[in-house]
Amino acid sequence: MCFLEPTVGPAVQEVPVSITYTDVTAARARIEGHTRRVALSPSERGAEEFGGAEGCFAYEFVQHTGSFKARGAANFVAAHAQAGTLPEAGIVIASGGNAGLACAWAAARHSTPATVFVPETAPAVKVARLRALGARIRQVGSEYAEALEASRKYAAETGALESHAYDHPLIAAGAGTLLEEIRDARPDVETVVVAVGGGGLFAGVAVAAHEHGIRVVAVEPEGSRALHTGLAAGAPVDVPVQSVAADSLGARRVTPMALEWAERAGAVSVLVPDEAITATRAALWDRRRLAVEHAAATALTALSTGAYVPAAGEKVCVVLCGANTGLGDFPAS
Repeated sequence: MCFLEPTVGPAVQEVPVSITYTDVTAARARIEGHTRRVALSPSERGAEEFGGAEGCFAYEFVQHTGSFKARGAANFVAAHAQAGTLPEAGIVIASGGNAGLACAWAAARHSTPATVFVPETAPAVKVARLRALGARIRQVGSEYAEALEASRKYAAETGALESHAYDHPLIAAGAGTLLEEIRDARPDVETVVVAVGGGGLFAGVAVAAHEHGIRVVAVEPEGSRALHTGLAAGAPVDVPVQSVAADSLGARRVTPMALEWAERAGAVSVLVPDEAITATRAALWDRRRLAVEHAAATALTALSTGAYVPAAGEKVCVVLCGANTGLGDFPAS
């Protein structure tokens, strides 16, 4: 049984282990008009850029707060607001940066305080944006997992409502609305390529894609492969995290619902090296003047390296998921 609507009282913190397509459509109705509809752009370099496929980009990096995370955060906060279960202590979340930004933005829309725990290694540009959104910032540890542990302790001590960067059905269902909008704009899309960290975006997209018969290609850095390892092991397992994209894709363990939907949807799981991610990110800036973060470049890297080889004429959409990055490390050109 899938339970997404929060109820008054302690049960609101109890969540199911999975989501369904109905949850994605409910999320879409809830956040419609509050998030930006995704814009699609065809690949100007044609077959060369997409390995023989008919490609397009989903410009989700122009979403509110600079990433797809706004979708899940908007759904999470709106659902609790509708149920009257937003506590005075506000919302607390641990994040590498993007989920915290989205949470702070969504909470502010409902006049609710947000406390965001981030690693001490979080990019300065994300920390600065969190401050600008009025979030209470706590920097703890060197990895997301350490910030998460601290955030849970804070929730227990203060009564704040605990959100999650990716492992919550309301968050994943909100992310799945992206696939619905892609399909609205391009009903002929056959394959969607998406970067994977903890699996919130992937799970939501996979649910909706499976409903419409669309293939999902899950792309991870070689040094941060939670989904790939979980698929091989048959269960979520801890993995070491060491990647240039770790600030967004640095989860030690994939969510059970992401693993479930990877298997149910027959997702293609591929790995790409950091040096190729960096090169793809630079190419997106050099050729298209798109300043995206490494996580966004990770998805396209699957095509540029041949980690995923589409069939001739295959209609592929690559999700560029976020742009919360500094410009100092882009090549001058």
